[in-house]
Amino acid sequence: MYVRRSPAIRLLSLTILYLVGLIASFYVAYQLRWEFRMPPHQTAAFLDNMLWVLPLKLALLYAFRQFAGLLAYFSLPDLRRLVSAMLLASGVMLGYRLFSADTTIAPPKSVILADLILSLGVLTSIRLGFRMVKERFFTGIDAPARRTRRVAIIGAGDVGASLAKELLVKRKLALEPVAFFDDDKSKWRSRIHDVPVLGAPETLLNPELNLQLDEAIIAMPRASAKRIGEVVALLQRSRLKFETVPALDQLATGKVKVTQLRNVEIEDLLGRDPVQLEMENIRHILRGKIVMVTGAGGSIGSELCRQIAEFNPSRLLMVEQSEVQIFQIEQEMIERGAGAIVQPLVADILDSARMRQIFERFQPQVIFHAAAHKHVPMMESQPSEAIKNNSIGTARLAELALEHGVERFVLISTDKAINPTNVMGASKRLAEIFIQSLHSKNPSKTKFMAVRFGNVLGSSGSVVPTFKKQIAAGGPVRVTHPDVTRYFMTIPEAVALVLQSGAQGSGGEIFVLDMGKPVKIVDLARQLIELSGLRPDEDIEIEFVGLRPGEKLYEELSHKGENITPTTHPKIMRFVAEPEPFDRVCKLLEEMNQELHHSEPMQLKMMLKKAVPEYHPYVT
Repeated sequence: MYVRRSPAIRLLSLTILYLVGLIASFYVAYQLRWEFRMPPHQTAAFLDNMLWVLPLKLALLYAFRQFAGLLAYFSLPDLRRLVSAMLLASGVMLGYRLFSADTTIAPPKSVILADLILSLGVLTSIRLGFRMVKERFFTGIDAPARRTRRVAIIGAGDVGASLAKELLVKRKLALEPVAFFDDDKSKWRSRIHDVPVLGAPETLLNPELNLQLDEAIIAMPRASAKRIGEVVALLQRSRLKFETVPALDQLATGKVKVTQLRNVEIEDLLGRDPVQLEMENIRHILRGKIVMVTGAGGSIGSELCRQIAEFNPSRLLMVEQSEVQIFQIEQEMIERGAGAIVQPLVADILDSARMRQIFERFQPQVIFHAAAHKHVPMMESQPSEAIKNNSIGTARLAELALEHGVERFVLISTDKAINPTNVMGASKRLAEIFIQSLHSKNPSKTKFMAVRFGNVLGSSGSVVPTFKKQIAAGGPVRVTHPDVTRYFMTIPEAVALVLQSGAQGSGGEIFVLDMGKPVKIVDLARQLIELSGLRPDEDIEIEFVGLRPGEKLYEELSHKGENITPTTHPKIMRFVAEPEPFDRVCKLLEEMNQELHHSEPMQLKMMLKKAVPEYHPYVT
C-alpha cells in the first residue's frame, strides 16, 4: 500500500534530496570547467562558494513553493517554478561575478551556466523519478485484479490524449490504450504517449487490422452529432462495445474527469451547437434577486433551479406540489453548495391562500412558471384538469405577481400551443393570451412574457424513457405513425435559452426557441435500439399504433396573426400578436372555471375553442 508521509518527514526528505542534488551539480560543474583536473586552490573556492550558494538555492526553492508539493506529484506548473528559482539563483551568482572586485567570491561564468543546466536536470529527475515510481508501482495497488481490456480511442485531440495518459497511469481502470483513430490526416502514422494513430475511424473495419480490441472509447466532444452518429454506426458494425467521454462543458468546469466514461446517449446523436449566452444580461436580472420557480421538482423546473443558482440570487424559492420531488432537488442543490439560498416550498399553485402567504412572506422579484400538466393523451381525456392547472392556475399566479410588484414573470409554454389540436396545447395557449392581455392592461408594472419550445430529451414526458423501457422488456417499441416528427432539445439548452429570453424581454412577448430540424420518431426509435446493442426489426420489433387523440403528425412554429421578429440572440425569435381585451379573457376563464366539474369533456373543449379560436378540438 502506498503510504503518504507526514509534512515534516516530506520536508526533511525533500531538503536532503535537494541538498545532495545541488551539491553534486555544483561539484560536477566545477570539474567540467577544469576537465576533471580541478586545481587545489579551486577546490577551496568551490567549498567557499558552496557555503552561500546552497543556502541561496534552498531559500529560492522554498520561496517558489518547491517544498510544498508532494514528492510523487510533479507537473508543468512545478517545473516552471523550479526553472524560475534556479534562473534567479544563477542570476545572483552572475551578478556577484560581474560586479565584485574579488573574483573568488563567485564561481566562474562557465561554472554558473553548467551548474544551472545540471541543477535543473538533477532536481527535475528527482521529482519525475518519484512520480514514475508512484505511477508504476503504487497506483491502483489496492484495486482487485482483473483482466486488462484493450481499447481503441476514437479521437486523437487534446481530450483523447488526456484520456490515453490517464489510462496508462491509472492501472486500476484495467484499460490499455493500444491505438488512436482520428479524422485528421496530419496525425496519422504518429504516436501520442507512445500509442500509434492508425488512421480514420473507418480503419477499424479493415479486416487486416488485428488489434484484438475489447472495446472503443469515443473521445470527440467537439465533433458534430452527425459525425458521432457515423462513428457509432461503424462501431456497431465492428461489433465492438463502446463508450464516450463526458461532454465538453462538463470537462471544462472540472466537475468530471475524462476517465468518467459513459454510454453514448441519444442526446449525443441529436446534439446541437452549444448555446452561447449573454451572461451579463441574465446576471443583471437574477443576481441578488429573490427568484421563484414553480414546478421546481420537474425536469424543466429542476434545471431552472440549477442554472439560476449559478447567477447568485439572494434567495431561490422552489415551489413544488410533490414533496418527494422537492426533497430531491433540495438535496441536490445543497450538494452543489447552494443550500444557503434555496427555500423549498411544498405548495399547489391553485391554492390561492397558500400562494398569497408565500408572496407576502418572501416577496419574489422574478418568477419562472414551469408548473403545468403536459401529458397530451391524459389531458385530452380530462380537459378540466388541463384548463384548471395550465390556464386558471397561471392566471391566478400572474395576478398575484402583479399585485406584489414582481419585476418579471416568465411562463414556460410549449410549441403545442401553436394551432393546437389538443387540450394541453390549447390550455397553454390560453395562459399565453391571459398574460399578454394582463401586461397590455398594466404595461408599466410586471413584465409578463412566455417562452415556447418543443420536446426535451430526458424529461419525464419524453418518448425516450418510454422507448428505453420497451427495449429493456424485449419490445416491441411502439411508434404512433411512420411519418410523425417532433422537435427536440436538451433540457440544459432549453433552460439556458429560457433564461436568455427572460433577460431580454420587455413584456408582452412570446419567445420561440430555435429547435433545429424536426426528427422522425421512428428514426429516434431505431437509434435507441442500436445504442442498446440490438438490431431494429430483427432483435426488437417496431410497431405502429396510430396517432393518439389530440396528436399531430408534425409540430408548427407559428400561427396566423403572429409577427415574427428576430432578437439579439440567434436562437431566439420574438412573436408579437395583438393582445385580447383583458375583460373578455377574464370572463371566458371565469365561465370555464364555473363549468369545470359540471360539463362534459367535449363541452369544455368547445368553451376552450371560444377562448382560443385557432384550437381545433379532437372529436371522438
